[in-house]
Amino acid sequence: MMKSKAKFAAIFAMGACLLAWALLPSQMAMAQQEGQKLKAFPQPPPAREVTVTGIPGVVAAGAKWTLLWGGSDNADGLVGTADGGILFAQEQPSRVLKIDKNDKVSVFLENTHGTGSLAIYKKARVLGVERTCTDPGGHPDQCKEPTAVAELAPKYKVLADNCEGKSLGRLNDLIADTKGGVYFNGDAVYYVNSKGKVTCFGEGLRTNGIMLSRDEKAFYATNEKVLVAWDVQPDGTVTNQHDFAKLEAGGDGDGMAIDSEGRLYVSSGPGIQVFSPEGKYLGVIPLPRPVSSICFSGPDKKTLYAKGAGALGEDGKEFRTPDGVRNNSKSVYRISMLAQGYQGRPK
Repeated sequence: MMKSKAKFAAIFAMGACLLAWALLPSQMAMAQQEGQKLKAFPQPPPAREVTVTGIPGVVAAGAKWTLLWGGSDNADGLVGTADGGILFAQEQPSRVLKIDKNDKVSVFLENTHGTGSLAIYKKARVLGVERTCTDPGGHPDQCKEPTAVAELAPKYKVLADNCEGKSLGRLNDLIADTKGGVYFNGDAVYYVNSKGKVTCFGEGLRTNGIMLSRDEKAFYATNEKVLVAWDVQPDGTVTNQHDFAKLEAGGDGDGMAIDSEGRLYVSSGPGIQVFSPEGKYLGVIPLPRPVSSICFSGPDKKTLYAKGAGALGEDGKEFRTPDGVRNNSKSVYRISMLAQGYQGRPK
């Protein structure tokens, strides 16, 4: 644990010093010079003690979360890598970090056009949803490029930046299927096939996290307090939109993951809610911080990783920003599971 804290301190010092105390005050001064009223952004709540209640076949009673990383520069769109590590996106500094299987943190990609969520196709192509400068608290009026879903590595390529000529809006999440297509969501839900054709569906929903069933015959998306599902057609398009499950522990759904048994994991205010393949609520795994992005990785894909809002500073106290400056600090945790993540796809 001391080793993790040392790595955390080094990374946090770099992000906090360079970003929070150099760039952010200048933004405040600019806003004041323009006569703008500083917007109030709520600070993340402090970390809390949690007790994990066992869920048969999913997680053991008393299982503990381990803190791996914390910093002021955001963390989102967690995805497991083939070597047992994870990648996560930092939208504001426009880069991707990696935590390897030994908990070592390194920069994986830079200049990612504000990518805020990640996926991997066939263990090689890294994909992302590019949010440019649409982050709340930023300056969307200064955006000069459209939001898009793109291949980030090994080579850069935009896969889609509109649907039927309409902007995609601020993008949330994405997942690649095994046919070469990608599902993603923003103002609606979209599918871009391997030939680049984009299809729009799910208009009017407030989606965030998305997921495919193991056999890729069902597609799921969070819609505030429920999970919505569609039937996937052979060409990747979807039909038969219907409510699949209710978030019985409360809160709105955010990120999603799936295990080898087809159980769905949905992050929410109370924690990570778990559902059977039939949509039956099985229980909730609480996290020390409000949780959003989640993924399976680690040895045999039996470790669940999660990102929580807020982080500790070098002084051991909660990192806080001045009034009018959004607090993007995040913490990344892991917990050992009884369940195994689905191994048929990276995500």
